[in-house]
Amino acid sequence: MAASSPPTPLLLTLLLLPALAAAASLPALPLSTASRWLVGADGRRVKLACANWASHLEPAAAEGLSRRGVEGIAGRVAAMGFNCVRLTWPTYLATNATLASLPFRWSLERLGMRESVAGVRVNNPALLDLPLIDVFREVVSALGSKSIMVILDNQMTTPGWCCSRTDGNGFFGDKYFDPDEWLKGLNAMATIFNDTKNVVGMSLRNELRGPNQNISLWYRYMQLGAEAVHAANPNVLVILSGLDFDNTLSFLHSKKPELRFTGKLVFEQHWYGFSDGGHWEILNQNDACRMVVDSIWAKGLFLLQQGWPLFFSEFGFDMSGTHIGDNRYLTCFLSVAAEMDLDWAIWALQGSYYIREGILAYDESYGLLSWDWCTARNPSFIKRINSLQSPFQGPGLPNSREPYNLIFHPQTGLCVLATSSKSLELGPCDRSNAWNYTSAYELVVKSTGQCLQAKSVGENAKLGTDCSKPSSKWQLISNSRMHVSAELTKNGTRVCLDAGPDGAIITNQCKCLIIDPACNPESQWFKVILSSRDTPGGSSILQLPSVGPWPPTSLSY
Repeated sequence: MAASSPPTPLLLTLLLLPALAAAASLPALPLSTASRWLVGADGRRVKLACANWASHLEPAAAEGLSRRGVEGIAGRVAAMGFNCVRLTWPTYLATNATLASLPFRWSLERLGMRESVAGVRVNNPALLDLPLIDVFREVVSALGSKSIMVILDNQMTTPGWCCSRTDGNGFFGDKYFDPDEWLKGLNAMATIFNDTKNVVGMSLRNELRGPNQNISLWYRYMQLGAEAVHAANPNVLVILSGLDFDNTLSFLHSKKPELRFTGKLVFEQHWYGFSDGGHWEILNQNDACRMVVDSIWAKGLFLLQQGWPLFFSEFGFDMSGTHIGDNRYLTCFLSVAAEMDLDWAIWALQGSYYIREGILAYDESYGLLSWDWCTARNPSFIKRINSLQSPFQGPGLPNSREPYNLIFHPQTGLCVLATSSKSLELGPCDRSNAWNYTSAYELVVKSTGQCLQAKSVGENAKLGTDCSKPSSKWQLISNSRMHVSAELTKNGTRVCLDAGPDGAIITNQCKCLIIDPACNPESQWFKVILSSRDTPGGSSILQLPSVGPWPPTSLSY
């Protein structure tokens, strides 16, 4: 074999992802809560890094079974680094015996989908004539075989696309939302999976909404639903969604649900770019991020500060990369996900649907997988999200260390690493140095006495030992609080950290600080976050090859 340059650490990580996923195992179960954290039976933090897999539309079966084998789909979830699937289901699948017992083949044929029948016959022949409820069980089982946790999400009552304000499925008492039937369905589904180890949680109802929603009925029925699930299956987390399409839990500021059990209650919130009032495309990006994060905090993030677990059970974006608003929203979301070390679930796994809103083989532009379910729709995003699939903080992390800082770059999902040449570059966060951001605004590599210093405009940032100069005092400026800025000693020019196209960390004039909605500041966005994750780099200065240009060469998985 001809000699070649050594692969970068990032490339090695990506190449090893499938093997690492295959070797993964379920955490110590059941899960419970410890203040704002989810923990396993051993008391260690378990971070939910999930993909949503729809199984609630008209066929009432998991999407994609006509495209790929169920075991293969589960394997793809694991290979992409996810440890969890939020699997949706309609109430009628648990309460309507006619629907639950309908063979999968018939469910597709009644909708005129003969091509889908043929696809299931090729890819999942053992499922074709099973009752729909058993198909659902087999999907859960396949995920379990790959050590993937499952959260069962009651998406709708009637099978179909979710959601609108007037679809009759929005709130208790709506045309298709009988609270008694809903409670019966929760009880039935909790009972069915009582002994299924990898089913770790149940989300009581997706995106409550519509003209009939009100807070008093939310408390009444969510408390009844939580008690019903816990009584039928005390091993699962009980997950409660908010109002207004799960955009707000603000009413919980003053009052929490009153339940007879403890240690199992989790709240969930959704956050999409299209829910943010169009701010992403009309405002300066720093201003938009600050404004939206303040709103998200008031609507639900405050719960973490109060010591309650909060699961962002849906976020997502147009993975074509052509939607400016979505691209901007995503980088802001990832900065918050890193800073708060959120539990999350991306919408969605499916690359296409059997049928959606009357369209056969509907292409899901938000899908992790391509239309044919063969490849990743956006491979660079899979790499970008990798660092957020493991916990930064929380109780009992393996080989955990005293808390320290990481310098996270949300545009790439990488962190700032110091090399033996005292230069800095982007690399995997699990190989990062342990930084200390001091009260004097110094960024110091812990236990070394070396601090980050700016030299001049356009030059690489370096490490040095004289930390008293203005060029070593790094303040977080702009409304986003993600421009890391220092003043040059020679002429007083203010510069910001910037990620070059080769991954090198340089200092440039700060950009996009003024009211300019067309300016893109993301190469200069860095988030100083807390971590206690053990890293090979520790406090040492690492000898690393360059990470290469960003984004890296696309890889199949």
